Amino acid sequence: MLKLNNIDVIYLNSILVLKGVSLNVEEGKIVSLLGANGAGKSTTLKSISGLIKVEEGEVSAGSIEFEGKRIDNEWPENIVKAGVIHVIEGRMIFQHLTAEENIMIGGHLRRDKAKLKQDLEHVYSYFPGLSRLRNRIIGYLSGGEQQMVVIGRALMARPRLMMLDEPSLGLAPRMMEEIFGIIDRINKNEGSTILLVEQNVEMALSVADYGYVMENGKIVMDGPAEKLRKNEDIKEFYLGLSQLGEKKSYRSIKHYRRRKRWLG
Repeated sequence: MLKLNNIDVIYLNSILVLKGVSLNVEEGKIVSLLGANGAGKSTTLKSISGLIKVEEGEVSAGSIEFEGKRIDNEWPENIVKAGVIHVIEGRMIFQHLTAEENIMIGGHLRRDKAKLKQDLEHVYSYFPGLSRLRNRIIGYLSGGEQQMVVIGRALMARPRLMMLDEPSLGLAPRMMEEIFGIIDRINKNEGSTILLVEQNVEMALSVADYGYVMENGKIVMDGPAEKLRKNEDIKEFYLGLSQLGEKKSYRSIKHYRRRKRWLG
């Protein structure tokens, strides 16, 4: 469905951020793009959605294909019309509108306006708590409730591909588990294709079918989610586990020289 073919991304004609990134997202699957802050994950999503263009960046090499058509030269509004919906990091809500008004904005480009009410109730079936908050000004809702609203807003667009950037950001562990449980249900019930960017590797791999690990603007590892969860480097450097599966403590280690295998 989605293919990134060896893309480079450059900002301001001088700052190379992504270097030869290739990845594939199959229809109906959840694919996680993992890595530390600053690895290039959000830039990858912006390259797909076209938002890179409005930030003085460009895909300077390679290509991006969605359902067999190149989209790396398209503007964001055309990519949205093609069915690619990008839920941006930080939620980007309309703070002075109600929760329901924020959700309904997701359907403003649709032609089948008669079905919007039906789809709104479908969104509330995933987020029943929002139904009780529909008339509340969203700026007064909690971070978790706001995250539910922006995911619901994306569903209103009936996306072919939904891209979620750091949905766990700023959430308490219990709310984080609830959000990821809903993401998993959406994928299974709707057959939705999801590209998920997330720093919480354990949580991301719990719902993903496949994963890519990114560092310094490059893909350094990929594989089925279960295989990545068992990988010793993933355990050690991203999950904080020793080879025995126990939580690692570095307090007693004066000199820790082992490097990640992909950097060796």
